[in-house]
Amino acid sequence: MKLGGHLWTIAPNLRHRVRPRKAPTALPWSTALADPKIGRVELHGHLHPPSGTCADELVVLVHGLGGSPDSQYVIQAAHAADRAGIGCLRLGLRGTDRSGADFYHAGLTEDLSAALASPELAGVRRIYILGFSLGGHTSLRFALRPTDPRVRAVATLCAPLDLHAGSRAIDDPKAWPYRRYLLGGLLEIYEQVAARRAVPTPLAIARRISTMREWDSKTVVPRFGFSSADDYYTSMSAGPRLGELALPALVVATEHDPMVPAWTLHRYLDAPPPNVTVRWLQRGGHVGFPRSAELGLVGGETVFDQMVAWLRQH
Repeated sequence: MKLGGHLWTIAPNLRHRVRPRKAPTALPWSTALADPKIGRVELHGHLHPPSGTCADELVVLVHGLGGSPDSQYVIQAAHAADRAGIGCLRLGLRGTDRSGADFYHAGLTEDLSAALASPELAGVRRIYILGFSLGGHTSLRFALRPTDPRVRAVATLCAPLDLHAGSRAIDDPKAWPYRRYLLGGLLEIYEQVAARRAVPTPLAIARRISTMREWDSKTVVPRFGFSSADDYYTSMSAGPRLGELALPALVVATEHDPMVPAWTLHRYLDAPPPNVTVRWLQRGGHVGFPRSAELGLVGGETVFDQMVAWLRQH
C-alpha cells in the first residue's frame, strides 16, 4: 500500500471537517417506508433541483459506511450533477441522521426503492444511481433487481464487492484507524436506535466490539435475519453476481485504496461481464483523488464529472 493511498483517504475528509465545502442549493427531502419487522422507517436527505434544461434527469447519491449526505465525496458529486444541469438526491440511509430510526447493511436496497418512489421524484423520467464505498455495493445489489424502470444505469466508487474479503481487510491490524472510525460511526447510530427500542445486542456489549465481523455478527445478523456473518456475506456479496446485473454499471476502484484493497476486487474486475465497465485509478485513496485524476471517460475534468457523464450516456 502506497502512502499516497492513505493521504488521499484521510486528507479530503480532514479538510472537509476544518472547512466544509458547501453543497449546491438544495431542499430538505424525506420519505418513509414500512419495514416488516419494526414498522415505519423515515429517510431524510437533500434534493437538488436541476439547474439547467434537463429537468427530467436525476442522479441519486448513496453514501458509504459511516458517511452521510454531507460527506465530502457526496457533495463533490452533487456539484458534478449541478454542472451537468441535472437534478440530484443526496440520500441518507436509515439512521444516518442519528434519529434512531434503524441501521442498515450492505445489501439493504429497500431504502433506495423507497426514495425512488417518493412523490418528489414522480416527474423524473431518467434516473441514475451513484454509490460510494458500501453505498456502491448497495447500488449494485439494487441493479440486480431494479424496482423502478426509470433507473438507466449505476456507477460505483471504491465499492467493496466481496463482503468476506472486505471484512478480513478492514479487520487486519494494519487497518485499525479505519476500522475504529467505521465502528465509531456505527455505534453512534446503534446508540440512537437503542434509545428508541430494543436492540439485538445490549449497548454495553456493542461498545466493546472491536472488529467488523463481530459487529456484523452481533447487530446486522440478528436484526435482519441472517443465520451468521458468513451467511450475510455470502448471500449479499455483489461481486459473484456482476454478470446478473440488469443495468449497465460503471465500477471505479483505486490500486492503493487502504479500506477496500485492490486484492479484494481483482478476481471480479480483471475479466468483467459485458455490462460492467471498469476503471482503475493509480493515484488516490478511498473516495479521495487528485483533481487531475483521469478515468479515460469523456465528460469533465474530475472523476465525479466523468462518472455523471458516463451515467447520462445510458
